[in-house]
Amino acid sequence: MSDLVQAMAASASGMQAQSARLRLSAENLANADTPGYRRKTVPFEALDPERAAGAAVRIGRLRLFQGDLPVIHDPSHPLADDQGEYEGSSIDLMTEIADSREAQRSYEANLKLLEQARQMSRGLLDLLRR
Repeated sequence: MSDLVQAMAASASGMQAQSARLRLSAENLANADTPGYRRKTVPFEALDPERAAGAAVRIGRLRLFQGDLPVIHDPSHPLADDQGEYEGSSIDLMTEIADSREAQRSYEANLKLLEQARQMSRGLLDLLRR
Protein backbone atom coordinates (compact mmCIF):
# COMPACT_ATOMS: atom_id res chain seq x y z
CA MET A 1 0.00 0.00 0.00
CA SER A 2 2.92 2.32 0.66
CA ASP A 3 3.92 2.20 -3.00
CA LEU A 4 0.46 3.32 -4.05
CA VAL A 5 0.59 6.23 -1.62
CA GLN A 6 4.01 7.21 -2.96
CA ALA A 7 2.69 6.98 -6.53
CA MET A 8 -0.21 9.26 -5.62
CA ALA A 9 2.12 11.73 -3.91
CA ALA A 10 4.44 11.77 -6.92
CA SER A 11 1.49 12.33 -9.23
CA ALA A 12 0.14 15.13 -7.03
CA SER A 13 3.54 16.85 -6.95
CA GLY A 14 3.71 16.62 -10.75
CA MET A 15 0.26 18.13 -11.04
CA GLN A 16 1.26 21.03 -8.77
CA ALA A 17 4.41 21.66 -10.80
CA GLN A 18 2.60 21.57 -14.14
CA SER A 19 -0.11 23.82 -12.75
CA ALA A 20 2.50 26.42 -11.83
CA ARG A 21 4.09 26.07 -15.26
CA LEU A 22 0.71 26.52 -16.96
CA ARG A 23 -0.08 29.56 -14.80
CA LEU A 24 3.23 31.22 -15.78
CA SER A 25 2.67 30.40 -19.43
CA ALA A 26 -0.75 32.07 -19.28
CA GLU A 27 0.83 35.10 -17.61
CA ASN A 28 3.49 35.25 -20.31
CA LEU A 29 0.86 35.03 -23.06
CA ALA A 30 -1.20 37.78 -21.44
CA ASN A 31 1.86 40.07 -21.37
CA ALA A 32 3.16 39.29 -24.86
CA ASP A 33 2.59 42.89 -26.00
CA THR A 34 3.68 44.56 -22.75
CA PRO A 35 6.81 46.67 -23.35
CA GLY A 36 9.78 45.60 -21.26
CA TYR A 37 8.16 42.33 -20.12
CA ARG A 38 10.58 39.43 -19.56
CA ARG A 39 9.51 35.83 -19.99
CA LYS A 40 9.05 33.93 -16.72
CA THR A 41 9.87 30.24 -16.35
CA VAL A 42 9.98 27.86 -13.44
CA PRO A 43 12.37 24.89 -13.22
CA PHE A 44 11.46 21.61 -11.57
CA GLU A 45 13.70 19.98 -9.00
CA ALA A 46 13.67 16.21 -8.49
CA LEU A 47 13.28 15.06 -4.92
CA ASP A 48 14.32 11.91 -3.13
CA PRO A 49 11.08 9.93 -2.63
CA GLU A 50 12.27 8.54 0.71
CA ARG A 51 12.78 11.95 2.32
CA ALA A 52 9.89 13.77 0.64
CA ALA A 53 7.06 11.35 1.52
CA GLY A 54 6.73 10.15 -2.07
CA ALA A 55 6.82 13.54 -3.78
CA ALA A 56 8.94 13.32 -6.89
CA VAL A 57 9.26 16.95 -7.98
CA ARG A 58 8.96 20.45 -6.63
CA ILE A 59 8.98 23.91 -8.13
CA GLY A 60 12.29 25.78 -8.16
CA ARG A 61 12.89 29.51 -8.05
CA LEU A 62 11.21 31.69 -10.64
CA ARG A 63 13.51 32.66 -13.52
CA LEU A 64 13.30 35.72 -15.73
CA PHE A 65 14.56 35.98 -19.29
CA GLN A 66 18.12 37.35 -19.09
CA GLY A 67 18.77 38.20 -22.73
CA ASP A 68 18.37 41.50 -24.51
CA LEU A 69 14.84 42.62 -25.20
CA PRO A 70 13.96 43.38 -28.83
CA VAL A 71 14.07 47.05 -29.78
CA ILE A 72 10.95 48.24 -31.58
CA HIS A 73 10.87 51.37 -33.73
CA ASP A 74 7.59 53.23 -33.27
CA PRO A 75 7.90 56.99 -32.77
CA SER A 76 4.19 57.28 -31.91
CA HIS A 77 4.43 54.93 -28.92
CA PRO A 78 4.25 56.73 -25.53
CA LEU A 79 7.35 54.88 -24.23
CA ALA A 80 9.49 55.68 -27.28
CA ASP A 81 12.74 57.53 -26.70
CA ASP A 82 14.21 60.37 -28.79
CA GLN A 83 15.01 57.95 -31.64
CA GLY A 84 11.44 56.56 -31.58
CA GLU A 85 12.46 53.19 -30.13
CA TYR A 86 11.39 51.21 -27.07
CA GLU A 87 12.02 47.74 -25.63
CA GLY A 88 9.45 45.09 -26.52
CA SER A 89 8.75 41.87 -24.64
CA SER A 90 10.75 38.64 -24.78
CA ILE A 91 7.67 36.49 -25.42
CA ASP A 92 7.53 34.22 -28.46
CA LEU A 93 3.88 33.26 -28.92
CA MET A 94 4.60 29.89 -30.55
CA THR A 95 6.96 28.87 -27.75
CA GLU A 96 4.44 29.87 -25.09
CA ILE A 97 1.58 28.06 -26.79
CA ALA A 98 3.71 24.93 -27.15
CA ASP A 99 4.81 25.16 -23.49
CA SER A 100 1.25 25.58 -22.29
CA ARG A 101 0.08 22.58 -24.31
CA GLU A 102 2.94 20.47 -22.99
CA ALA A 103 2.14 21.50 -19.41
CA GLN A 104 -1.52 20.69 -19.96
CA ARG A 105 -0.72 17.24 -21.38
CA SER A 106 1.69 16.53 -18.53
CA TYR A 107 -0.93 17.60 -16.00
CA GLU A 108 -3.45 15.26 -17.62
CA ALA A 109 -0.95 12.38 -17.56
CA ASN A 110 -0.32 12.92 -13.85
CA LEU A 111 -4.06 13.07 -13.25
CA LYS A 112 -4.52 9.73 -15.02
CA LEU A 113 -1.72 8.23 -12.95
CA LEU A 114 -3.41 9.46 -9.77
CA GLU A 115 -6.71 7.98 -10.90
CA GLN A 116 -5.04 4.63 -11.69
CA ALA A 117 -3.39 4.50 -8.27
CA ARG A 118 -6.69 5.35 -6.63
CA GLN A 119 -8.45 2.57 -8.54
CA MET A 120 -5.72 0.10 -7.62
CA SER A 121 -5.99 0.99 -3.93
CA ARG A 122 -9.78 0.69 -4.10
CA GLY A 123 -9.40 -2.74 -5.72
CA LEU A 124 -6.93 -3.81 -3.05
CA LEU A 125 -9.29 -2.71 -0.28
CA ASP A 126 -12.17 -4.59 -1.94
CA LEU A 127 -10.02 -7.73 -2.03
CA LEU A 128 -9.11 -7.35 1.63
CA ARG A 129 -12.76 -6.98 2.62
CA ARG A 130 -13.66 -10.38 1.17
